[in-house]
Amino acid sequence: MALNLANLMAGKALAFPLNLFTKEAITNVEALLVERNGKVYVTCQVRGKEVLAKPEELIRQLWIHTLLYRYEYPRHRIAVEYPITFGRDTSKRADIVVFDADRPTVPYLLVEVKQATAKGGKEQLKSYGHATGAPLALWSNGVERVIWHRKNPNYFVEIPALPSVDETIDDVAGQPWTIDTLIEKEKEREKIGPRARSLRQLIEDMEDEVLANAGVDVFEEVFKLIFAKLYDELSCYREDTPHLRFRNANTAAQLKVTIQKLFDEANGEWEGVFAKGEKIKLTADHLQVCVGSLEEFKLFNSNLDIVDEAFEYLVNKSSKGEKGQYFTPRWVIDMCVKMMNPTEQETVIDTACGSAGFTVHTIFKVWHDILKDEGRDASHLFTMEKKPKRCDKYVQDKVYAIDFDEKSVRVARCLNLIAGDGQSNVLHLNTLDWRKWDETVKQQDWQDTYFPGWKKFRRLMADEKGEGYRRFGFDVLMANPPFAGDIKQTDMLSSYDLAHKRAKDGGQGKLESAVGRDLLFIERNLDFLRPGGRMAVVLPQGRFNNSSDQRVREFIAERCRILAVVGLHPNTFKPHTGTKTSVLFVQKWNDDPAAGPICKKVKDYNIFFATQRLEPKDTSGEKLVAQKPDGSLARDQHGHWVIQHDLFSTELDDGTRTPEGIAEAFSEFAAKEKLSFFV
Repeated sequence: MALNLANLMAGKALAFPLNLFTKEAITNVEALLVERNGKVYVTCQVRGKEVLAKPEELIRQLWIHTLLYRYEYPRHRIAVEYPITFGRDTSKRADIVVFDADRPTVPYLLVEVKQATAKGGKEQLKSYGHATGAPLALWSNGVERVIWHRKNPNYFVEIPALPSVDETIDDVAGQPWTIDTLIEKEKEREKIGPRARSLRQLIEDMEDEVLANAGVDVFEEVFKLIFAKLYDELSCYREDTPHLRFRNANTAAQLKVTIQKLFDEANGEWEGVFAKGEKIKLTADHLQVCVGSLEEFKLFNSNLDIVDEAFEYLVNKSSKGEKGQYFTPRWVIDMCVKMMNPTEQETVIDTACGSAGFTVHTIFKVWHDILKDEGRDASHLFTMEKKPKRCDKYVQDKVYAIDFDEKSVRVARCLNLIAGDGQSNVLHLNTLDWRKWDETVKQQDWQDTYFPGWKKFRRLMADEKGEGYRRFGFDVLMANPPFAGDIKQTDMLSSYDLAHKRAKDGGQGKLESAVGRDLLFIERNLDFLRPGGRMAVVLPQGRFNNSSDQRVREFIAERCRILAVVGLHPNTFKPHTGTKTSVLFVQKWNDDPAAGPICKKVKDYNIFFATQRLEPKDTSGEKLVAQKPDGSLARDQHGHWVIQHDLFSTELDDGTRTPEGIAEAFSEFAAKEKLSFFV
């Protein structure tokens, strides 16, 4: 068998490609391999002697070759197994050291290498930096690499690249960046595959290494930085500014001034997310670490999934899980959007919006329809591009959302502000407790933020019985309401039919002592729909088959045509919860064409049933990427990884498609049944 790195590493350390290194580096290191007595050795390029070719040693030799020939550091400036002194302890060794050009005994760059499956050693490397004073540190397992600039004895800042022999650190960290720079860095990460570090993982690292000891609200401060970076990317892409400003290219004090100014601009342009005059509370040193970590991630793409996942993590961590609501995976949302088929002329609302997944993905669907109608294509960066006025008008006039969690509302407003080019109809209200809305909307600080959207929202009221804010006239509602916890407040329960016992059950209309929150959302959501309006709602599986919920099913059937029930995979909401869920699709009965879309009430009709078979996540909640027939991992036409599922078909980057799924089967069913929204 030929002596090559792939054979030596397969099954021992690495089943991933060594994308960090050139073919020349790999070939030259392979040329240094030799087999003796059944063991493989490699000749070290620095020591000049043969050493056992363990996976970690091979990665070290690849980096030595890279330092010698790509970055052109002379061999006499490079050493291996360099002793690090901690007091009297000299037992520690740096894997590779590059010495300073002017002070040949002083370390300039420290390198720590690991085998490809290893993730540790970063803190050890930083401790070596503290001990030696080396300004640069590089950690790598051959698949990933992280480069730090040691700004002072207390912290390291991640920088995007390693300076070559004739470059300074400022040359690398200080040169202007544009969106194209971020695209190139995104392409570098994509070479690693689905295991490349995500924005969410980066935020987790920031929490552990920086923010845990910063004495600040992590959600607030990270949100401010993402908010400012979104604004920076959009301004640069639309050529309002010549280059990106969200960069760690100055001293800590200068950087804080720059980022605060950028945040102030964003806060002035996108109102209603942060209070006026809000300040970044991170210290200059902590801010520098965070900006250095975030700067190379491009937040905008064709579906905002990068920032969406980060927001989901932040809000889930800070509040959502405690209230029994978990954000809906985006592939489930896309299935619902495809099956509900909202159009440019229809109003849509999410009454428990979280981070605005249903509304944002509805916007994307309608935008694609508009672009197609106008003969335009949607690019990888179409979320940043100026769109036809029809697109902005749709978001500003037709799309609404509500949530009772203030942090979720601000995240949702942020994403909808981007989509609506500065306008948003996301409101901070308790959907279920509508009788107390008047108390909320009279508050001056609430009006300052939400009044423009509230004014448009009120126009959709459909009150004919003096019931205040009970009934509305929306065309489409999609939501994943909280399905944990009971409501016990009698003043809230009294206005719900489902909160009263049935006479035939011996209750004679008496109020229940406690009612599941999701049950109240079913009734409340139906009140939001006009006659002929349609709804997709995520519910616990038990609501569909528990005998105790028979009256709930009767309540729904009396008011709606049940269109479909789709059972989701048990891993859908992991790692947050293993509760089995299904999506209920209904359309309100309506015989009057003047009142809304026709859905004539009949006793017998067909219902579409389906169950998701392909698991989108493993049992620990990690997403699973779909595979093509040749076994390679699937990307969509914009280069995003395609999560494994059978909910709908996705166009891939090679022009093929994944197999048709539940949404396509429902489309055929809807056409056959002549449902109004598919005719």
